[in-house]
Amino acid sequence: MSIVPVRSSDISSAEVSWFAPLCSDDYRYLGYPQGELRSSWANTSQVLQTADKLGFRNILCPSSYQVGQDTLSFVAGNAPLTENINMLAAVRCGEMQPIMLARTIATLDHMLQGRLTINIISSDFPGQKEDSAYRYQRSREVVEILKQAWTQDEINHKGEVYQFEGLTTDPVRPYQQNGGPLLYFGGYSPPALDLCGEHCDVYLMWPEKKDQLAERMKAVNERAEAHGRVIDYGLRVHVIVRDTENEAKEYARELVSKLDDDQGRLIRERALDATSLGVSHQAKNRELADLEGYVEPHLWTGVGRARSGCGAALVGSTDQVLSEIEEYKKMGMRAFIFSGYPHVDECESFGQRVLPQLETCSLPVVQGRVPESVPATPLGVGERK
Repeated sequence: MSIVPVRSSDISSAEVSWFAPLCSDDYRYLGYPQGELRSSWANTSQVLQTADKLGFRNILCPSSYQVGQDTLSFVAGNAPLTENINMLAAVRCGEMQPIMLARTIATLDHMLQGRLTINIISSDFPGQKEDSAYRYQRSREVVEILKQAWTQDEINHKGEVYQFEGLTTDPVRPYQQNGGPLLYFGGYSPPALDLCGEHCDVYLMWPEKKDQLAERMKAVNERAEAHGRVIDYGLRVHVIVRDTENEAKEYARELVSKLDDDQGRLIRERALDATSLGVSHQAKNRELADLEGYVEPHLWTGVGRARSGCGAALVGSTDQVLSEIEEYKKMGMRAFIFSGYPHVDECESFGQRVLPQLETCSLPVVQGRVPESVPATPLGVGERK
């Protein structure tokens, strides 16, 4: 399986990240809500601070309109409560006027002293249903305006959605002076791939069989090459790691032991992306899986029974999970966003079993794109800043 070119100058290390369950997505038994695990400032900030102390390099802070907490407020509140970890803040394009968004992100970047990355999302808003082409055009223009605001003295933009002329950018400049925070992006349609190839830095994928992931990476690389660019690739996936494979698989069975399929369907459908192309691929994984839910020997699709979006988990012993990560790295993946249920417990399990054996870094690790606050060379766990 051939790998795609990646923008990172070092290919032995990877950005290993965790997930903050902002959107009511924390369970002891999947689909069976428990009060202490509902989305709350106390629970979710504990997850973030645990990941920071264990040495994870980034944490995805997702966004939802219908459940959970506000992403950017959460990131701002945790800026003084963390020391090393980056925060990958999900931003839904069109939710905020783009110049005001540029100012908000720049302010957050200063609060975090450069520990900020952005996950660009294209989606409908509650009560609205818009054409996919329009949504991606809006996202494209938002990204173009953000980049102008962060790198130029004036914003001049004439697009289909937004028009601005001669607007000064002072004091919009972010802490990261080499173009602002890195932009992560995920999407499956041709407009999504083209937007990522032209403007974004890291293409994020949900778990599928490795040959399908390789084909998707190749397609994105072709779009990036068409724009004279090279980007990085990442995988967003759940994980269950134990000392033995049997223990890990037993926990996977226990995790869904109280799941009611009707309740699981309601959980999946409450997400605004429930009918997206990416979600349909996750559903296809479940259809192709064996009777225990495995679509590959260590890729378990049971999580997707009660979750929209990322719907599969790596399940296995420490050595098996490490081997899977190495296989993904050989394909060209440089970023990994893991999660597990409950999130604090599984953060500690992965952080103690697997993380110390990985060479980690904070993306990017390329010449000329590293802000002052991030070392230009990859370091071991606990060595950053």
